[in-house]
Amino acid sequence: MSDHATTTMKYGAKIKTLKSYLMGLFLSLIFTFIAFALVGEHLLDTSGLYIAITVLAVAQLFAQVICFLRLNVSSEGQWNTMPFIFTFIIVGVLVGGSLWIMYNLNVNMM
Repeated sequence: MSDHATTTMKYGAKIKTLKSYLMGLFLSLIFTFIAFALVGEHLLDTSGLYIAITVLAVAQLFAQVICFLRLNVSSEGQWNTMPFIFTFIIVGVLVGGSLWIMYNLNVNMM
């Protein structure tokens, strides 16, 4: 029974995982430092800063999802895709419902 776990692991899987984690770490650090520099040095106006921070946040989200959660087109990544999509649906329902409730409270109270 213990031989089954060792025979199914591919050679170099640990190296591939470490490489993916390090690439994700460096990408996350780069995106974070760029955002920090943009805000700290006031390199853009307010609207440009909001757009740049949003783009960097989405880029960091994709980097972390691909490198750390390993959501990709491989069979392992496809098994993780459905719970990830379900999580986005649940978060969307919660955020949308909360905004809807707050909007209705604002309309009814004013």
